[in-house]
Amino acid sequence: MEEKISIWQGDITQVEVDAIVNAANKSLLGGGGVDGAIHQAAGPELKEACKKLGGAETGEAKLTEGFNLPAKYVIHTVGPVYRDGKHEEDKLLESCYRSSLGIAKKHHLKSIAFPAISTGIYHYPAEEAAQIAIHTILDFLEKQTSEITVILVAFDQRTENLYRKILKNIDTEE
Repeated sequence: MEEKISIWQGDITQVEVDAIVNAANKSLLGGGGVDGAIHQAAGPELKEACKKLGGAETGEAKLTEGFNLPAKYVIHTVGPVYRDGKHEEDKLLESCYRSSLGIAKKHHLKSIAFPAISTGIYHYPAEEAAQIAIHTILDFLEKQTSEITVILVAFDQRTENLYRKILKNIDTEE
């Protein structure tokens, strides 16, 4: 599985791929965390482009240009706010990854980088979120004819270690 998914620790705004995924809020107009960092790095044109999208629902994804980013595009997805795990948070988080990958496929993108969606201010438990991310991505890639390279961008060492542990466990299961 390593050839389909790679892991990189650092700032997602620096990754040179066709598209980076923004863990956005429903307005898509910028916020804190990764969302704020992407908007700041992309420049004011990103906010203007997002205004035209009319927001997004949780689990949905929408595409804009990347403007001043090294990435050509930004795929904005709205992750779920974690309450207690009993409000379909898992299905909504899965939908973020699936919708983002669907946009990448539709636009013939060859590379996409994901942050750890919903694990910051939305309080999704990191290990559970990483499991959902990796399993959803692998499931999507398995069923596709197009080749998409996926990079999981870990903001910190803890997240990178989680991703590596989960991928290693999947590789040993096969």
